[in-house]
Amino acid sequence: MELLDAHLMPAVDGVAYGLLLFVVAAGLSLAFGTAGVLNLSHGTLYAIGAYTGAELSDGTWGGLVLGLAAGTAAACVAGAGLSAATIPLARRGHLAQALLTFGLALVGGDLLIQLFGADELPVRVPEALDTSVTLLGHRYPAYRLCFIVMAVLLAAFGTWVLTRTRVGAAVRASADDPQMLAATGHNPRAVHTGVLAAAGALAGAAGVLGAPIIGPGPGTAENVLMLSLVVVVLGGLRSLWATFFAAIAVGEVQTLGVSVAPDLAPYLLFAAMAAVLVLRSRFAEPATAGAPEGVSPDPVARLRRHLAQWLRPRPRGNAGTAGAVASSGRGGGARTEFGWLPRGAAWRRAAPSLVLLVVLIALPGMLDSYSISLAGSALALGLLAVSVTILTGYAGLPTLGQTAPFAVGAYATANLADAGWTMGPVQIVLSALAAAVFSAVTGPAVIRARGTTVLMITLAIGELTGAVINQFRSVTGGADGLVGFPATRALWGGEGMSEESEVYTYALVVAVIAVTLTLLVLRSPAGKLLTGTRGAEARMRASGHPVGRYLLVAYICAGALAGVGGSLMVTVQQYLSPADVGFEIAAFALLAAVIGGTTSVIGALLGAGLIVITRDWVASSWPGHGPLLLGALFVAAVYLLPRGLAGLRGASGGNEPTAGGPRPDERPPAASMSAHTPPSAGKVSP
Repeated sequence: MELLDAHLMPAVDGVAYGLLLFVVAAGLSLAFGTAGVLNLSHGTLYAIGAYTGAELSDGTWGGLVLGLAAGTAAACVAGAGLSAATIPLARRGHLAQALLTFGLALVGGDLLIQLFGADELPVRVPEALDTSVTLLGHRYPAYRLCFIVMAVLLAAFGTWVLTRTRVGAAVRASADDPQMLAATGHNPRAVHTGVLAAAGALAGAAGVLGAPIIGPGPGTAENVLMLSLVVVVLGGLRSLWATFFAAIAVGEVQTLGVSVAPDLAPYLLFAAMAAVLVLRSRFAEPATAGAPEGVSPDPVARLRRHLAQWLRPRPRGNAGTAGAVASSGRGGGARTEFGWLPRGAAWRRAAPSLVLLVVLIALPGMLDSYSISLAGSALALGLLAVSVTILTGYAGLPTLGQTAPFAVGAYATANLADAGWTMGPVQIVLSALAAAVFSAVTGPAVIRARGTTVLMITLAIGELTGAVINQFRSVTGGADGLVGFPATRALWGGEGMSEESEVYTYALVVAVIAVTLTLLVLRSPAGKLLTGTRGAEARMRASGHPVGRYLLVAYICAGALAGVGGSLMVTVQQYLSPADVGFEIAAFALLAAVIGGTTSVIGALLGAGLIVITRDWVASSWPGHGPLLLGALFVAAVYLLPRGLAGLRGASGGNEPTAGGPRPDERPPAASMSAHTPPSAGKVSP
């Protein structure tokens, strides 16, 4: 009885916290389920309301009402603006939306800090609520009880509007059948804008009312976004009641769980999120549809013919195979830059890679020590981006969690160095092996899923890895990170590398070897089978190919490559912190892959270099505005480079998938979040 009594107030706190998350997650669910927008800036909409409400709060009821009106209106306008920003991306899949909205979140977060400061703002509630009341024999803050009532009323009003009014009917129709909605005289685009504006208003209102619970500060937006994503995944998109109970459960884990099981609480939320997504993807039917009418020749037969032609030896002067570099005439027969010596058109295609290599080799003679160190960091991030390219562009598994094997490789190298294993090649091999083992363990949870579900599962894996990093201080140093371990020794040197030029040269050699091996594999028959899996999975399955095995091998190899990148990062920086392997780095790696073109390995390296230049070099001339510059880079890349840098020179061709585009036989990404049927807020059961 005493134990129950001790946990009573945390349980009530969990209800208040859960109701706050419910209001926020309802807006996120509305945006995704009805408007089809994967909004990673939803936490920023909450922060807009929270900052506005805190700024206008003066301890009076008038200040609370004014803050609620202003914060809700500001977030509503921001939601409407988000609608205008995402409409041009309607046909490009959820990956482009995720990158755009994440960039907008970076921009919005920087602007909020410039307006309100970098410190957490105090919130003054009305004097009548700034007290405590007796609840079941315990003293409890009056404002939180009042908030529970206000949140219930807000949720009830939203449910009534959605299920009992003409506006709600139009919203439901826009999700179920937008063509029929247009035929009745309604404008689907106006409904789309209204839905996102309403979602923003919900987030803004929750921000104002919830500011005393989750106060406005630099980390508020990301914290609220992550928790809201967990709620939406656990509750699904078809029922507000399911979202409600999921939010209460998350709130209880965040409050009661911390007091009951503090060691397990950090893992429960994202472990539950991953488990739900994996179970849904397991019960979903695999794509095994037959060939559509009129499709000829069979893509699998075409793939096999390409492989046979690729493997068949040929004298000089013959035309090349499909899928390989070739030319006839005076140039002679040229295959690829990894077959015979490239000639003619092959030289032109190989030229950017050769120019990039020459520039990278010459960098130490042209840059100062700090810039050389940044170049080494760019190579490490570049290998992470290449691993994302393998999964996103070749395997069709867009990922926001590739920093997990990256972190495994990084911490493996740091601990090896601390134990006296400072030989660089040994660190690289063991770190890659550790990351590969990690990917082999987590891979089965990923490879069955598709589309947005993959993004969410990999995000959960990345966040769980972050929780482990913060918990196991003896291995990772916790939030303080690791520093002071011996420097890496290159194979050709006897002492640890101390000069930036030496470290950079070592990083360049490792990166060149890793990228070369990656290109060789991707251009081999194994790589072409992976490409075939990406382009015609249903036909590959129907032909007896073990698609799951191909994807698992690709996932493991990409994890090993990410581990090599993590090892290089530690060697270059000589320190390691959780921020180096967090969600933001995962988003940067995904952006680098999109900037380069999702099927361009060299483009991913260039994208990583552009990000490091923007984040660390350009931002140094405008202190405090790094997130703003990076956010602008996200937005510009999504709009201006729909096929990446490779698409600018026609490398992608007409048949290459756009960034984030679904597989030809993939079910709609939104549907993958909720069993088999397309989710919508219109299928809400009150």
